[in-house]
Amino acid sequence: MAAHKTVVLGVTGGIAAYKACELIGRLTKRGVEVYPVMTQNAMRFITPLTLQTLCARPVAVDLFSHDAPFSVEHISLARRADVLAIVPATADIIGKLALGIADDLLTTTVMATRAPVLVAPAMNGAMYSSTVLQANLATLRARGCTVVGPEAGRLACGEEGEGRLADVGDIEAAIMDLVYPRRDYEGLAVLVTAGPTREYLDPVRYITNRSSGRMGYALAQAALERGARVVLVSGPVAIDPPDGAEVVRVETAKEMLEAAMSHFDACDIAIKAAAPADYAPKSRSDRKLKKAGVGGGEITLTFVPNTDIAAELGRRKGKRVLVGFAAETQDLEKHALEKLEQKGLDMIVANDVTREGAGFETDTNAVTILTKSGSPVRTGLVSKLEVAHLVLDGALTIHRKKQE
Repeated sequence: MAAHKTVVLGVTGGIAAYKACELIGRLTKRGVEVYPVMTQNAMRFITPLTLQTLCARPVAVDLFSHDAPFSVEHISLARRADVLAIVPATADIIGKLALGIADDLLTTTVMATRAPVLVAPAMNGAMYSSTVLQANLATLRARGCTVVGPEAGRLACGEEGEGRLADVGDIEAAIMDLVYPRRDYEGLAVLVTAGPTREYLDPVRYITNRSSGRMGYALAQAALERGARVVLVSGPVAIDPPDGAEVVRVETAKEMLEAAMSHFDACDIAIKAAAPADYAPKSRSDRKLKKAGVGGGEITLTFVPNTDIAAELGRRKGKRVLVGFAAETQDLEKHALEKLEQKGLDMIVANDVTREGAGFETDTNAVTILTKSGSPVRTGLVSKLEVAHLVLDGALTIHRKKQE
Protein backbone atom coordinates (compact mmCIF):
# COMPACT_ATOMS: atom_id res chain seq x y z
CA MET A 1 0.00 0.00 0.00
CA ALA A 2 1.19 3.49 -0.80
CA ALA A 3 1.79 5.82 2.10
CA HIS A 4 -0.09 9.06 2.58
CA LYS A 5 0.99 11.81 0.25
CA THR A 6 3.11 14.50 1.86
CA VAL A 7 3.30 18.23 1.19
CA VAL A 8 6.12 20.22 2.76
CA LEU A 9 4.61 23.69 3.09
CA GLY A 10 6.96 26.64 3.27
CA VAL A 11 5.48 29.78 4.84
CA THR A 12 7.38 33.05 4.40
CA GLY A 13 7.07 36.51 5.90
CA GLY A 14 4.16 38.25 4.25
CA ILE A 15 0.74 39.36 5.47
CA ALA A 16 -0.83 36.52 3.47
CA ALA A 17 0.91 34.01 5.77
CA TYR A 18 -2.35 33.58 7.66
CA LYS A 19 -3.89 31.96 4.58
CA ALA A 20 -1.54 29.02 5.06
CA CYS A 21 -3.88 28.01 7.88
CA GLU A 22 -6.79 27.54 5.48
CA LEU A 23 -4.57 25.70 3.02
CA ILE A 24 -3.42 23.24 5.69
CA GLY A 25 -7.02 22.58 6.63
CA ARG A 26 -7.99 21.91 3.03
CA LEU A 27 -5.05 19.59 2.36
CA THR A 28 -5.42 17.55 5.54
CA LYS A 29 -9.12 17.13 4.79
CA ARG A 30 -8.07 15.49 1.53
CA GLY A 31 -5.83 13.00 3.31
CA VAL A 32 -2.55 14.83 2.65
CA GLU A 33 0.05 15.01 5.40
CA VAL A 34 1.40 18.55 5.75
CA TYR A 35 4.83 19.38 7.18
CA PRO A 36 5.12 23.16 7.64
CA VAL A 37 8.44 25.01 7.45
CA MET A 38 8.37 28.63 8.61
CA THR A 39 10.96 31.32 8.00
CA GLN A 40 11.95 33.62 10.85
CA ASN A 41 9.98 36.48 9.29
CA ALA A 42 6.88 34.29 8.86
CA MET A 43 6.76 33.93 12.64
CA ARG A 44 6.24 37.67 12.91
CA PHE A 45 2.83 37.21 11.25
CA ILE A 46 1.58 33.87 12.64
CA THR A 47 2.91 31.51 15.29
CA PRO A 48 4.26 27.99 14.77
CA LEU A 49 1.73 26.81 17.37
CA THR A 50 -1.12 27.80 15.07
CA LEU A 51 0.17 25.65 12.21
CA GLN A 52 1.18 22.84 14.57
CA THR A 53 -2.36 22.67 15.91
CA LEU A 54 -3.82 22.50 12.41
CA CYS A 55 -1.51 19.78 11.06
CA ALA A 56 -0.89 17.91 14.36
CA ARG A 57 2.90 17.83 13.99
CA PRO A 58 5.85 20.06 14.94
CA VAL A 59 6.64 23.01 12.71
CA ALA A 60 10.22 23.24 11.43
CA VAL A 61 11.72 26.71 11.86
CA ASP A 62 15.48 26.49 12.46
CA LEU A 63 18.23 24.89 10.41
CA PHE A 64 20.37 24.42 13.51
CA SER A 65 17.72 23.53 16.11
CA HIS A 66 18.76 20.85 18.60
CA ASP A 67 15.10 19.99 19.06
CA ALA A 68 14.53 19.13 15.41
CA PRO A 69 12.51 15.93 14.87
CA PHE A 70 14.97 14.67 12.23
CA SER A 71 18.72 14.19 12.48
CA VAL A 72 19.42 16.25 9.35
CA GLU A 73 16.14 18.04 9.10
CA HIS A 74 16.31 19.72 5.70
CA ILE A 75 17.39 16.45 4.04
CA SER A 76 14.66 14.47 5.81
CA LEU A 77 12.03 17.00 4.81
CA ALA A 78 13.32 17.12 1.25
CA ARG A 79 13.10 13.35 0.90
CA ARG A 80 9.70 13.17 2.60
CA ALA A 81 8.04 15.65 0.24
CA ASP A 82 5.82 14.56 -2.63
CA VAL A 83 5.35 18.27 -3.30
CA LEU A 84 7.11 21.28 -1.80
CA ALA A 85 4.88 24.36 -1.84
CA ILE A 86 5.74 27.88 -0.68
CA VAL A 87 2.62 29.84 0.28
CA PRO A 88 2.95 32.78 0.38
CA ALA A 89 6.18 33.29 -1.55
CA THR A 90 7.74 36.70 -0.97
CA ALA A 91 10.06 38.52 -3.36
CA ASP A 92 12.91 37.57 -1.04
CA ILE A 93 12.35 33.81 -1.22
CA ILE A 94 11.74 33.93 -4.98
CA GLY A 95 15.04 35.75 -5.46
CA LYS A 96 16.92 33.28 -3.28
CA LEU A 97 15.50 30.28 -5.13
CA ALA A 98 16.30 31.79 -8.52
CA LEU A 99 19.91 32.44 -7.49
CA GLY A 100 20.39 29.14 -5.67
CA ILE A 101 20.93 30.73 -2.27
CA ALA A 102 20.46 28.25 0.59
CA ASP A 103 20.92 30.05 3.90
CA ASP A 104 18.02 28.85 6.05
CA LEU A 105 15.91 25.74 6.61
CA LEU A 106 13.40 26.43 3.85
CA THR A 107 15.89 27.29 1.11
CA THR A 108 18.16 24.34 1.96
CA THR A 109 15.14 22.03 1.88
CA VAL A 110 14.16 23.32 -1.56
CA MET A 111 17.73 22.87 -2.75
CA ALA A 112 17.80 19.26 -1.53
CA THR A 113 14.39 18.07 -2.72
CA ARG A 114 13.63 16.17 -5.89
CA ALA A 115 9.90 16.78 -5.49
CA PRO A 116 7.92 19.22 -7.65
CA VAL A 117 8.12 22.78 -6.29
CA LEU A 118 5.23 25.25 -6.30
CA VAL A 119 5.35 28.92 -5.34
CA ALA A 120 2.42 31.26 -4.81
CA PRO A 121 3.74 34.85 -4.97
CA ALA A 122 2.21 37.56 -2.77
CA MET A 123 3.59 41.08 -2.49
CA ASN A 124 3.10 44.74 -3.33
CA GLY A 125 2.11 45.37 -6.95
CA ALA A 126 5.21 47.43 -7.75
CA MET A 127 7.46 44.71 -6.36
CA TYR A 128 5.64 42.05 -8.38
CA SER A 129 5.87 43.99 -11.64
CA SER A 130 9.55 44.81 -11.18
CA THR A 131 11.93 43.57 -13.85
CA VAL A 132 14.07 41.59 -11.42
CA LEU A 133 11.11 39.81 -9.83
CA GLN A 134 9.69 38.84 -13.21
CA ALA A 135 13.12 37.59 -14.33
CA ASN A 136 13.39 35.49 -11.18
CA LEU A 137 9.95 33.95 -11.75
CA ALA A 138 10.90 33.21 -15.37
CA THR A 139 14.00 31.43 -14.09
CA LEU A 140 11.93 29.31 -11.69
CA ARG A 141 9.42 28.41 -14.39
CA ALA A 142 12.24 27.41 -16.73
CA ARG A 143 13.48 25.01 -14.05
CA GLY A 144 10.07 23.37 -13.83
CA CYS A 145 8.65 25.24 -10.84
CA THR A 146 4.88 25.75 -10.81
CA VAL A 147 3.84 29.36 -10.18
CA VAL A 148 0.26 30.01 -9.01
CA GLY A 149 -1.03 33.58 -9.14
CA PRO A 150 -0.91 36.23 -7.97
CA GLU A 151 -4.29 37.88 -8.42
CA ALA A 152 -5.25 41.50 -8.93
CA GLY A 153 -7.17 43.31 -6.22
CA ARG A 154 -6.82 45.38 -3.10
CA LEU A 155 -3.45 44.81 -1.44
CA ALA A 156 -2.46 45.04 2.21
CA CYS A 157 -0.71 48.37 1.54
CA GLY A 158 -4.04 49.83 0.47
CA GLU A 159 -3.22 49.96 -3.24
CA GLU A 160 -5.04 48.20 -6.05
CA GLY A 161 -3.02 46.00 -8.36
CA GLU A 162 -1.59 42.60 -9.15
CA GLY A 163 0.19 40.92 -6.25
CA ARG A 164 -2.48 39.48 -3.99
CA LEU A 165 -2.12 35.80 -3.08
CA ALA A 166 -4.05 33.51 -5.40
CA ASP A 167 -7.31 32.05 -4.16
CA VAL A 168 -6.55 29.28 -1.65
CA GLY A 169 -8.81 26.90 -3.55
CA ASP A 170 -6.80 27.47 -6.72
CA ILE A 171 -3.55 26.86 -4.83
CA GLU A 172 -4.99 23.69 -3.34
CA ALA A 173 -6.05 22.45 -6.78
CA ALA A 174 -2.59 23.13 -8.22
CA ILE A 175 -0.94 21.27 -5.35
CA MET A 176 -3.28 18.30 -5.76
CA ASP A 177 -2.51 18.16 -9.47
CA LEU A 178 1.14 17.75 -8.50
CA VAL A 179 0.39 15.32 -5.68
CA TYR A 180 -1.70 13.11 -7.96
CA PRO A 181 -0.31 13.56 -11.46
CA ARG A 182 -2.36 10.66 -12.80
CA ARG A 183 -5.13 11.87 -15.06
CA ASP A 184 -6.14 8.44 -16.29
CA TYR A 185 -9.86 9.18 -15.86
CA GLU A 186 -9.83 12.09 -18.30
CA GLY A 187 -12.88 11.84 -20.56
CA LEU A 188 -14.69 9.35 -18.29
CA ALA A 189 -17.89 9.94 -16.36
CA VAL A 190 -18.19 8.36 -12.92
CA LEU A 191 -21.43 7.96 -10.97
CA VAL A 192 -21.01 7.50 -7.20
CA THR A 193 -23.76 6.88 -4.66
CA ALA A 194 -22.96 7.62 -1.03
CA GLY A 195 -24.43 7.80 2.44
CA PRO A 196 -27.55 6.38 4.07
CA THR A 197 -31.21 6.84 3.25
CA ARG A 198 -34.13 7.75 5.47
CA GLU A 199 -37.38 5.80 5.37
CA TYR A 200 -40.08 7.86 7.06
CA LEU A 201 -42.66 6.49 9.49
CA ASP A 202 -44.30 9.89 9.94
CA PRO A 203 -43.25 13.54 9.49
CA VAL A 204 -40.77 13.39 12.40
CA ARG A 205 -39.52 9.79 12.59
CA TYR A 206 -37.54 7.69 10.16
CA ILE A 207 -35.48 4.50 9.92
CA THR A 208 -31.85 4.89 8.85
CA ASN A 209 -28.37 3.39 9.39
CA ARG A 210 -24.87 4.39 10.51
CA SER A 211 -23.42 5.19 7.09
CA SER A 212 -21.52 8.51 7.17
CA GLY A 213 -20.93 8.77 3.41
CA ARG A 214 -17.16 9.12 3.89
CA MET A 215 -16.26 6.21 1.61
CA GLY A 216 -18.45 7.42 -1.24
CA TYR A 217 -17.21 10.97 -0.88
CA ALA A 218 -13.61 9.72 -0.94
CA LEU A 219 -14.37 7.87 -4.17
CA ALA A 220 -15.82 11.01 -5.72
CA GLN A 221 -12.77 13.02 -4.64
CA ALA A 222 -10.32 10.44 -5.98
CA ALA A 223 -12.12 10.28 -9.34
CA LEU A 224 -12.03 14.07 -9.62
CA GLU A 225 -8.31 14.09 -8.83
CA ARG A 226 -7.77 11.67 -11.70
CA GLY A 227 -9.71 13.77 -14.19
CA ALA A 228 -13.19 12.25 -14.22
CA ARG A 229 -16.49 14.05 -14.48
CA VAL A 230 -18.29 12.98 -11.31
CA VAL A 231 -21.95 12.82 -10.36
CA LEU A 232 -22.37 12.18 -6.63
CA VAL A 233 -25.80 10.96 -5.53
CA SER A 234 -25.77 11.51 -1.80
CA GLY A 235 -28.05 10.59 1.02
CA PRO A 236 -28.19 12.87 4.09
CA VAL A 237 -24.67 13.24 5.51
CA ALA A 238 -22.78 15.76 7.65
CA ILE A 239 -19.71 16.20 5.41
CA ASP A 240 -18.98 18.56 2.54
CA PRO A 241 -18.77 17.16 -0.99
CA PRO A 242 -15.53 17.50 -2.96
CA ASP A 243 -15.21 20.58 -5.13
CA GLY A 244 -16.05 19.86 -8.75
CA ALA A 245 -18.59 17.09 -8.26
CA GLU A 246 -22.17 17.42 -9.47
CA VAL A 247 -24.09 16.62 -6.29
CA VAL A 248 -27.62 15.22 -6.31
CA ARG A 249 -29.08 15.11 -2.81
CA VAL A 250 -31.71 12.53 -1.92
CA GLU A 251 -33.32 11.18 1.23
CA THR A 252 -35.17 7.94 0.57
CA ALA A 253 -34.05 4.78 -1.19
CA LYS A 254 -36.68 5.42 -3.85
CA GLU A 255 -35.22 8.87 -4.51
CA MET A 256 -31.72 7.40 -4.66
CA LEU A 257 -32.88 4.80 -7.19
CA GLU A 258 -34.49 7.46 -9.37
CA ALA A 259 -31.40 9.69 -9.25
CA ALA A 260 -29.02 6.82 -9.99
CA MET A 261 -31.14 5.63 -12.90
CA SER A 262 -31.41 9.13 -14.38
CA HIS A 263 -27.60 9.53 -14.46
CA PHE A 264 -26.65 5.93 -15.23
CA ASP A 265 -26.88 6.11 -19.01
CA ALA A 266 -24.35 8.96 -19.16
CA CYS A 267 -21.70 7.28 -17.00
CA ASP A 268 -18.85 4.95 -17.87
CA ILE A 269 -18.30 3.63 -14.34
CA ALA A 270 -20.87 3.47 -11.54
CA ILE A 271 -19.79 2.87 -7.96
CA LYS A 272 -22.55 1.96 -5.52
CA ALA A 273 -20.99 2.97 -2.20
CA ALA A 274 -24.23 4.10 -0.56
CA ALA A 275 -26.09 2.16 2.12
CA PRO A 276 -29.74 2.52 1.09
CA ALA A 277 -32.34 0.91 3.32
CA ASP A 278 -33.34 -2.59 2.29
CA TYR A 279 -36.86 -2.04 3.64
CA ALA A 280 -39.31 0.84 3.98
CA PRO A 281 -42.49 1.16 6.04
CA LYS A 282 -45.49 -0.16 4.16
CA SER A 283 -47.34 3.03 4.96
CA ARG A 284 -46.29 6.51 6.05
CA SER A 285 -48.48 8.50 8.35
CA ASP A 286 -49.19 12.11 7.41
CA ARG A 287 -49.38 12.95 11.09
CA LYS A 288 -47.08 12.22 14.00
CA LEU A 289 -47.80 8.78 15.44
CA LYS A 290 -48.94 9.17 19.04
CA LYS A 291 -48.09 6.72 21.78
CA ALA A 292 -50.97 5.11 23.66
CA GLY A 293 -51.25 6.59 27.14
CA VAL A 294 -48.57 7.75 29.56
CA GLY A 295 -46.50 4.59 29.44
CA GLY A 296 -47.02 3.95 25.80
CA GLY A 297 -47.37 0.45 24.48
CA GLU A 298 -46.16 -1.91 21.82
CA ILE A 299 -46.40 -0.83 18.23
CA THR A 300 -46.25 -3.07 15.19
CA LEU A 301 -44.77 -1.80 11.95
CA THR A 302 -44.94 -3.54 8.60
CA PHE A 303 -42.03 -3.13 6.19
CA VAL A 304 -41.81 -3.90 2.50
CA PRO A 305 -38.60 -4.40 0.47
CA ASN A 306 -37.10 -1.51 -1.46
CA THR A 307 -35.88 -2.02 -5.01
CA ASP A 308 -32.26 -3.18 -4.96
CA ILE A 309 -30.47 -0.31 -6.69
CA ALA A 310 -27.28 -2.22 -7.51
CA ALA A 311 -29.22 -5.14 -8.98
CA GLU A 312 -31.40 -2.77 -11.02
CA LEU A 313 -28.31 -1.09 -12.46
CA GLY A 314 -26.69 -4.49 -13.03
CA ARG A 315 -29.52 -5.52 -15.34
CA ARG A 316 -28.92 -2.47 -17.55
CA LYS A 317 -25.18 -1.96 -17.37
CA GLY A 318 -24.14 -3.06 -20.87
CA LYS A 319 -20.47 -2.08 -21.26
CA ARG A 320 -20.53 0.12 -18.18
CA VAL A 321 -18.51 -0.95 -15.16
CA LEU A 322 -20.57 -1.49 -12.01
CA VAL A 323 -18.89 -1.61 -8.61
CA GLY A 324 -20.71 -2.49 -5.41
CA PHE A 325 -19.94 -2.52 -1.70
CA ALA A 326 -20.69 -5.18 0.88
CA ALA A 327 -20.70 -4.31 4.58
CA GLU A 328 -20.57 -7.64 6.40
CA THR A 329 -20.20 -8.97 9.94
CA GLN A 330 -19.31 -12.58 9.10
CA ASP A 331 -18.23 -14.81 6.17
CA LEU A 332 -16.99 -11.69 4.41
CA GLU A 333 -15.76 -13.03 1.09
CA LYS A 334 -18.47 -15.68 0.78
CA HIS A 335 -21.31 -13.18 1.13
CA ALA A 336 -19.56 -10.61 -1.03
CA LEU A 337 -19.07 -13.05 -3.90
CA GLU A 338 -22.73 -14.03 -3.68
CA LYS A 339 -23.72 -10.37 -4.05
CA LEU A 340 -21.27 -9.94 -6.92
CA GLU A 341 -23.04 -12.69 -8.86
CA GLN A 342 -26.62 -11.93 -7.86
CA LYS A 343 -26.47 -8.22 -8.62
CA GLY A 344 -24.51 -8.42 -11.87
CA LEU A 345 -21.53 -6.48 -10.49
CA ASP A 346 -18.10 -6.34 -12.11
CA MET A 347 -16.35 -5.75 -8.80
CA ILE A 348 -17.29 -5.66 -5.14
CA VAL A 349 -15.56 -4.06 -2.17
CA ALA A 350 -16.19 -5.94 1.06
CA ASN A 351 -15.44 -4.86 4.58
CA ASP A 352 -16.05 -6.23 8.05
CA VAL A 353 -17.88 -3.44 9.84
CA THR A 354 -17.18 -5.00 13.24
CA ARG A 355 -13.46 -4.39 12.83
CA GLU A 356 -12.14 -1.44 14.83
CA GLY A 357 -11.22 1.51 12.62
CA ALA A 358 -13.09 0.16 9.59
CA GLY A 359 -16.61 0.53 8.30
CA PHE A 360 -18.97 3.26 9.38
CA GLU A 361 -18.14 6.71 10.78
CA THR A 362 -14.35 6.45 10.40
CA ASP A 363 -11.78 8.00 8.06
CA THR A 364 -10.07 4.62 7.63
CA ASN A 365 -11.12 1.28 6.21
CA ALA A 366 -9.84 -2.24 5.64
CA VAL A 367 -11.33 -3.94 2.60
CA THR A 368 -11.17 -6.93 0.30
CA ILE A 369 -11.69 -6.13 -3.39
CA LEU A 370 -13.17 -9.03 -5.37
CA THR A 371 -13.87 -9.61 -9.06
CA LYS A 372 -15.23 -12.57 -11.01
CA SER A 373 -11.70 -13.50 -11.97
CA GLY A 374 -8.39 -12.62 -10.44
CA SER A 375 -7.05 -12.79 -6.93
CA PRO A 376 -8.64 -10.79 -4.11
CA VAL A 377 -6.91 -7.55 -3.15
CA ARG A 378 -6.78 -7.18 0.63
CA THR A 379 -5.75 -3.96 2.33
CA GLY A 380 -4.66 -3.28 5.83
CA LEU A 381 -6.18 -0.41 7.76
CA VAL A 382 -5.65 2.59 5.48
CA SER A 383 -7.39 5.87 4.70
CA LYS A 384 -10.61 5.73 2.74
CA LEU A 385 -9.00 7.89 0.08
CA GLU A 386 -6.34 5.23 -0.44
CA VAL A 387 -9.06 2.59 -0.69
CA ALA A 388 -10.82 4.81 -3.22
CA HIS A 389 -7.77 4.96 -5.49
CA LEU A 390 -7.41 1.16 -5.36
CA VAL A 391 -11.07 0.78 -6.32
CA LEU A 392 -10.60 3.21 -9.20
CA ASP A 393 -7.50 1.30 -10.34
CA GLY A 394 -9.53 -1.91 -10.56
CA ALA A 395 -12.55 -0.28 -12.18
CA LEU A 396 -10.40 1.35 -14.86
CA THR A 397 -8.75 -1.98 -15.70
CA ILE A 398 -12.17 -3.57 -16.18
CA HIS A 399 -13.40 -0.61 -18.24
CA ARG A 400 -10.45 -0.87 -20.62
CA LYS A 401 -11.01 -4.59 -21.11
CA LYS A 402 -14.67 -4.00 -21.89
CA GLN A 403 -13.75 -1.50 -24.59
CA GLU A 404 -11.44 -3.91 -26.41
